Amino acid sequence: MTIRNYYLGCPIWGQKNWVGELFTREARPGDFLQQYASVFNTVEGNTTFYGMPTETTVARWREETPPSFRFCFKFPRVVSHNKRLVRAEAETEQFLEIMAPLGERLGPFFLQLPPSFGVEELPTLERFLARLPIEFQYAVEVRHASFFNEGPTEAALDGLLADLGVDRVCFDVRGLRAAPPDDPMTREAQEKKPDVPARFVATASRPFVRFVAHSEVEANLPLLEEWAEVVAGWIGEGRTPFVFMHAPDDFYAPRLARHFHRLLSEQVEVGTLPRWPAEEEPPPTEQLALF
Repeated sequence: MTIRNYYLGCPIWGQKNWVGELFTREARPGDFLQQYASVFNTVEGNTTFYGMPTETTVARWREETPPSFRFCFKFPRVVSHNKRLVRAEAETEQFLEIMAPLGERLGPFFLQLPPSFGVEELPTLERFLARLPIEFQYAVEVRHASFFNEGPTEAALDGLLADLGVDRVCFDVRGLRAAPPDDPMTREAQEKKPDVPARFVATASRPFVRFVAHSEVEANLPLLEEWAEVVAGWIGEGRTPFVFMHAPDDFYAPRLARHFHRLLSEQVEVGTLPRWPAEEEPPPTEQLALF
């Protein structure tokens, strides 16, 4: 029982609310990655946007995951936001060197550009990407409106990424935007996430999808069906997609991933999503009533 022909995961692996949901009832933080990796075969590594792990931590991540697992770490914000890719060679080299011991467990590194990074900085992006080590894979997420105009600006971005063999991150917030702002987590997510149109483009061999969901799981199914068709097409073309399910508080992200895998498996062979560790353990023993 394992996922095949594509990678499916969530934005994090250490969600405490998954204890008793995805994880076993007695799971501790030290168990989270191993239990997560027994179900999903990839994860986003958003923590590296804020700081670097130690060598010991990286070694432990390798030990706790199977060889088929892939980490997709985000470039540090000092590179993407503070320095905006200019004179950031030292920080970039340090980042890649720290992650390199993960070896085959490394999926595409993804570079999330700030909302103010527009078309006039495309030459900067090109220079930065062209200098990156070729032994790794990369994906780029843009947020500036000029890259979503369905015109020459967007075509220039897609062409640049295709020429360099870099994937464009497909960031879909339609589900989130359709959700009523009835709870604090949804309101916060709607305020923080960029309001950009969805794109269904593959510029290289590893299409990279980040789906940000409606707070009600069932409300996302039409959108997930649409993505299942797109991802199935990519697999048919010989590409290896990476798909990540987000939710306002990420509690339902594993459920969304399960729905997506089911829909995708109706169109293309992608293996079987393993049962969750919480589902493999026996039910809790009921305390005998005292008379």
